[in-house]
Amino acid sequence: MNRAGVVLYGPPASGKDTVTAALTRADPRFVLLPKLKVGTGRGQGYEFVTADRLAELREAGRLLAETHRYGNVYAVDRQTIEALTAAGAVPVTHMGNLADLRRLVGREPDGWLRVLLWVPREVTAQRSRGRGDADTERRLAAWDETLTDLETGADAGFFHLRLHTDRIDAEAAAKEIMGAYDRLRTAGRSREEAHPR
Repeated sequence: MNRAGVVLYGPPASGKDTVTAALTRADPRFVLLPKLKVGTGRGQGYEFVTADRLAELREAGRLLAETHRYGNVYAVDRQTIEALTAAGAVPVTHMGNLADLRRLVGREPDGWLRVLLWVPREVTAQRSRGRGDADTERRLAAWDETLTDLETGADAGFFHLRLHTDRIDAEAAAKEIMGAYDRLRTAGRSREEAHPR
């Protein structure tokens, strides 16, 4: 089984960017997977494309997940993941809903370490306002959607790791994720050796 990477799932302002940066500082194998983006707003961590280009990639079967949020479209390109893993990197991607997460991980879900990052709603509001978001109310609506998503779509064992980022700092979270990733990779190797294809 190939280790595909790490997926961080959580509501807005749960620390996905901050934890990813801490992961990369602690171990340069971990690299943010840039998402394709059609729309406006923040560019860091995204590759802007036109709607026509996204349609071409969709038609070619390259999109593993596609999300419509905040008036933008975000997508994960299979080819980008393949290029990163071929170079020995561990892609780290961010997801805000379980449907996209499940599409990303596909038929072999344990190829991806699935990490839930969580904060209370009031922390999302505080962090969003603190960083100057102009759309805090929309982010709170997304927090509500994420909670409903979790309550209706994820059993207790779906996530390998659950971290409350209002209780631990980014460096501690990164250390937990690295340890869990290495354990998952070791377990995958053991299964392959016990059941060779």
